[in-house]
Parts: sequence; C-alpha cells; structure tokens
Amino acid sequence: METSVDLGFLEPCEEWLLANKFFRSKVGGKPAWLELKNIPTPKDLLCDECGEPCVFLCQVYAPLEEQERCFHRMLYLFVCLKASCYQPNQNKNIKVLRSQLPRKNAFYDFNPPNEDQRSEAVASPVPLCAVCGCRGPQQCSKCKKVNYCGVVHQRIDWKQSHKAACGTATGDGSQCSTILFPQFEIVTEPEEIESTKKLSEEENVKKQMEEYDKLVKEGKIGELSEVSESEMDTYAEQVEDKHFDKFKKRVAFDPDQVLRYDRKGNPLWLSPVEPTEIPNCELCGSARVFEFQIMPQLLNSLKNENIDWGTLAVFTCEQSCSTLDNSYAKEYVYKQDVISTDPPKALEETSS
Repeated sequence: METSVDLGFLEPCEEWLLANKFFRSKVGGKPAWLELKNIPTPKDLLCDECGEPCVFLCQVYAPLEEQERCFHRMLYLFVCLKASCYQPNQNKNIKVLRSQLPRKNAFYDFNPPNEDQRSEAVASPVPLCAVCGCRGPQQCSKCKKVNYCGVVHQRIDWKQSHKAACGTATGDGSQCSTILFPQFEIVTEPEEIESTKKLSEEENVKKQMEEYDKLVKEGKIGELSEVSESEMDTYAEQVEDKHFDKFKKRVAFDPDQVLRYDRKGNPLWLSPVEPTEIPNCELCGSARVFEFQIMPQLLNSLKNENIDWGTLAVFTCEQSCSTLDNSYAKEYVYKQDVISTDPPKALEETSS
C-alpha cells in the first residue's frame, strides 16, 4: 500500500553532482546555496544556546509546481556541534531556512544542466567561509585570500591547515574542513507498507512486531538496529502510550530512511510531547504546515557523538511566501526527543 509520504535514503554521489546547479537534496559538506546574492549572514546561523555558528546538516529540494515563484525551492537545516546545547524537546540550536526562485532567474539556465558532463557550481558573488561554506565577511588579515564567517571558524582553520599554508598557493581555503558532516545525496521514493486493513488491531500489532523482530535477527534492519536495540528500548520504557511502538513499527518497513517528506501531512511522532501550536510565518502571517522530518537513523552516518535528536520536524509557510529581495526565509523546526516527558517551553523561546 502506497502512502502520501516520500522517504529519503542516503546514497554516495560524486561531489560535483551535488553542486547548486543540479538542485539535489543532500546531507553534509557545505551548503549548495540556491539564491546566491542574499546568502544568510553569520548572525542568522548562530546557535541560540551558545552563540557559536551552526553547521550545515542537510538540504531538501522541494519545488512547488503550482507556484511559479517556487519552481526551484530548497530548505536548509543547520545544527550546533556542542553537545551541551541539545536540550530535550528544544530547538534553540537548530536553524531552518527556505530559498526559492522562479524558473527564469539571474543564476541558473532555464533548461536543466547536462548531468553527463562534469561541470562546476554556479559561483556566488559574495565571499563564503572557507570552513563552513556560509557567508564569509571576514578575511585572513595576512594573506587576504581566505574568508570566514567569524573568529570561531577562522581559529579552527588556522589550527587545522591555514597557519602552515597562509600566503602559499595551497592556502586558498580549498581544503576540506574537519567540522563538516560526511556528504551524501538524499534520494527519495514513495513509502510503501504492507496492507493490513483486514486484520484486527491486536493482530496487526503482533504481525508488525514479528516482522520487525525477524528483520533484526536476520541482520536486515540496517542502521536502525544500532539506534533501536539499546536506546529505543530504554526510551520505550519512559513513554507511557503507543507513540513509540507506532513509530518503531512504521519505520521497520524501511529501516534505512533518513527523511520523511509529506507537505501538509503529519509527522510520525515518537513521543506524546508534541508542540501545542506552530508559530505562524514571520513574513506574511500565514499558518505553517508540516513539510518533512529528519529521522534518528541519520545520526549513524554523521559520525559525531555530540549531536542527538529523536526526530526533527520542519514546518514551513503554507503560502511559501517570498521576501522582497529573494533572501532566505526563516522557518520552524521542532526537535522531538523521547528522553524526557517534560512539556516544551514557550514557543517564543524555541522558534528558530
């Protein structure tokens, strides 16, 4: 049975094919910015807990065919790398940005590019940080060849490589930063689950759990087993309703999923601690609707023990309104965890 959800999975991809001109969803590396003149400022991407720069996590290409201004449309997530900033059911350390362009625009060809021929990204006219790929208004004071978003990433690059390479041909900031996440393409396909409509609820639950246990024993559950067996069982003991069981059973059909996309649908919650309301769009006042969620399975591929979440649910402007200068719009993310059943703080303290 096919659902309304598109599932995203990680696949290796040649780096040049993840450039902005190919409009692909991806995880890790540097952001492939869509609109290239009004790239967010460093201030837009600071963690609200510690004040340090957030790092690019992923981007999801999500055009809206019914709106010409959204012919190209990309959503970006950024996260803080400090473990202490990950508080239960709080999102102060996560940022979500939206960018969109009509088909005819100042940056990209009207027709799709040739994916059989290697080519470079469309360059931004504004300088970018050598470490994180975000807007870089500051320069190395010695060689003036490398830009940074601020002193935090400048210090990281100085210790990592630039101190030895400053002023040389190799000191142009082209080296890969160690703070970036491993890079993958996100490929999507429709979710399909086995139809169990004719079964009673009790039989349905029993059948799905038997299928899940069988996959675990056969080693076919993939990366999810690394999350679920120790951590998920502990979590399940803390949740007193059926949320977590429902989450685990649904995910068992496609255990490697890292993304669930279902604009105007509903998130697959894993805890009863849900946001009581979603703040309206700060630009036009329209309601925000659910668009996609990032799953906990992604954590296995990021190779970073400091970051953690149950699921990241992203809500965007229902109208997908445009800014006057096509700059990046801020959207809302809710980080749901299952390690605490404390109610979330006031929305004004958690909106991104």
